[in-house]
Amino acid sequence: MSAAEARAYVANLATGHYENFSVLSRLVPERLRDDFAAVYAYCRWSDDLGDETGNDAAAREKSLELLAWWRGQLEACFKFARAGAASTGETSAPPNHPVFIALAETIRRHGLSPEPFHHLIDAFEQDQRVTRYETWEQVIGYCTRSADPVGRIVLALFGVNGQKPGDADLIRMSDATCTALQLTNFWQDVRRDLIERDRVYLPSAETAISAGELHEWLSRGDDPDVRIRFIKALRPLVHRTRELFATGRPLPRALGREAGPIIWLFGAGGEHVLTAVEKCGCTTLWHRPRLTSAAKAGLVLSAMVKQKLWPAGGVRRA
Repeated sequence: MSAAEARAYVANLATGHYENFSVLSRLVPERLRDDFAAVYAYCRWSDDLGDETGNDAAAREKSLELLAWWRGQLEACFKFARAGAASTGETSAPPNHPVFIALAETIRRHGLSPEPFHHLIDAFEQDQRVTRYETWEQVIGYCTRSADPVGRIVLALFGVNGQKPGDADLIRMSDATCTALQLTNFWQDVRRDLIERDRVYLPSAETAISAGELHEWLSRGDDPDVRIRFIKALRPLVHRTRELFATGRPLPRALGREAGPIIWLFGAGGEHVLTAVEKCGCTTLWHRPRLTSAAKAGLVLSAMVKQKLWPAGGVRRA
């Protein structure tokens, strides 16, 4: 597959897969559209290799095999990209998977680090081995591998690579936002994670609820005692998630007009979903709240207005 065909493949994947907001919206600068698509395609494939084989022991073992293969492809991709960027005459076999053909160009163009990409695979491997969590800290630890790396890769595309004054604070706010987005997804998808993947991200020590009880409660949604116990368990987790969003709220404006509205859109979208969780009474074991089309359109419009009004300063390009 040629580089142009690989770019078309990842762009089709980015525009054709359902997400709350388009990864390739008009907010993304033209110069970064191919890079956003390549990074999204990598994340999408990684996630699917961890989630779409099933939820029994054999399926999880298959996921681990596929993720190991994917990690090998990633390592080969970085070796190829770096050999080309160094121009030392060293050669390396080019990738043969469309995602990595496209991603190699992005890695070379922006000097990306392999660690965040590997951390994502680490998280999806963890999903095959760990399906229950006891403490809040354990859940947060998972988020640092499953969510925070995505934000760090996006920041790197805009030149925030941790090597300049002020980068550390921007990365800290990005990590808080990404962790909050992942947690919001957990609280929104309690039912789906339990039924479809036999995973429970509600920390048992914090909620005093076991996975067995959740399975039992699924059919007892009209039992007020059950509903009250679940609501009381989830509500404090929602509040702690809101605090993480608050930590990251200054990030978009600090990034400036080019990057800020994109980051703002995803953070604001996550906060709106968290609000929907609250508005449904934190009953997500029985009901999955989601953004309405009108709410999504309003958020996109707000982001476009910010793109026009915010100062051009902020983040520096690499």
